Amino acid sequence: MEERLPLLAPVAAAPLPVRVLGRIVDWTVIAIGAVMATMVFVNVCLHLFHKDLAWVTEFGELLMVWVTFLGGACAAQRGAHMTITEFIDKLEPPARRWADAAVQGACLVMLLVLVRYGWSLVDGNWGNQLTVLQWPMAIQYMGMAVGCSLMSVFVAFDVWQILRGVPREQRYPVSE
Repeated sequence: MEERLPLLAPVAAAPLPVRVLGRIVDWTVIAIGAVMATMVFVNVCLHLFHKDLAWVTEFGELLMVWVTFLGGACAAQRGAHMTITEFIDKLEPPARRWADAAVQGACLVMLLVLVRYGWSLVDGNWGNQLTVLQWPMAIQYMGMAVGCSLMSVFVAFDVWQILRGVPREQRYPVSE
């Protein structure tokens, strides 16, 4: 019998709301990626006939903002965001735990700053419109606010696990 690989990379055990939220984010990123790929294909085909749909470019930019920040949330839930762990890995387990908590705590503080200013940007841009689509500019900025809010949830959960003493190997099991 052939072994089947999961559609999405596995994540460590988490409470049901965190797991459900993570899967919603994962599938949203996949859906946005599919829409973007389809739009690029259609636009390339139109260019063969010297046609252009201006809204495709603007909508693609909007989706790129969303997929970037939601992709960051996907990485945060798996502990796959960029980290340099050489220093932390050389520490003894108790010190490693506190160093890991400090790094993740600093990340959480930065994310909360981005959440605050992200929602402020959204609030201040409902009156501005995208040039071609004529949608509120706030929709584009909302990608940052939503993505950073989601990243904050996943990083806060990680900090909570660190403080409970769950080692990195259990928080983020390696999958091949």
